[in-house]
Amino acid sequence: MKKGLPVIFLILCGLAFMGFKVRLDHIPRSRVFGSAIIYLPRGTFLKPATLGFSSLAADLVYLWAIQYYSTPEITDRFEYLDHIFSIIFELDPRSLDPYETGAIISVYEAENIDLALQMLEKGYANNPDQWLFPFQAGHYAQYFLKDFERAKRYYGQAAAIEGAPAQTKRLYANALFETTDYQTSWLVWQEVYETAEDARTRKIAENHLYRVKSAVDIEIIKEALLTYKNRYGHFPDEMDRLVQSGLLASVPPDFDGKDYRYDPLTGDVGTQAQWMKR
Repeated sequence: MKKGLPVIFLILCGLAFMGFKVRLDHIPRSRVFGSAIIYLPRGTFLKPATLGFSSLAADLVYLWAIQYYSTPEITDRFEYLDHIFSIIFELDPRSLDPYETGAIISVYEAENIDLALQMLEKGYANNPDQWLFPFQAGHYAQYFLKDFERAKRYYGQAAAIEGAPAQTKRLYANALFETTDYQTSWLVWQEVYETAEDARTRKIAENHLYRVKSAVDIEIIKEALLTYKNRYGHFPDEMDRLVQSGLLASVPPDFDGKDYRYDPLTGDVGTQAQWMKR
């Protein structure tokens, strides 16, 4: 009998919750504004009251949240977004769907990218074996914030987790390039090339290696050209002059062994081909 009391208690709570929900459904949505759930304490304080059924309680709050945030008539529903999903996370840290759902609502409905990243970071902290959370965070940081420093960190975390899709490492390598960490980007793309299981992936990696080498070479050449101009008052008529004047040991070729394009009037240096179409 004593063992059955918690179950009976939860059933009664569930019935009460359902009755409360039915009554709320008869109230105009403009007057609901989150109902009583928004006043629940943090999950860490609420958890002992669930009598060991915190996962079930988390599921109930999560199901309520899905309906609540699917009701556009509640105009201020995003005001408690962080609090409501924090209750779910704390009641059941290993429940995976709420982290992703909360982040999606934060990004596409509430337009709060920072909150989405916070939720995904909580998901990763509580579930370090799940690559999806840092992978999704990297996507949001890259495409919505254009913050490649954060994207690099997130993709790096995801790539280190067993089971992460192959494209994770490519996204990581690209973020490294965008933050001008050319050396590490080169090493990662080289690994992608050497471990590629199909010709398409090898070609993608090869194109990016071409891009990385070109960026490094052109940066070095342009620096030498600027020094030459400051010294002689003009750009050299050809890049071999940089070697003759001791500014370069040699003029590097591109990844394909071809010379870089050079305009002696402007000092502009570029590749012979577009890196994506070579």
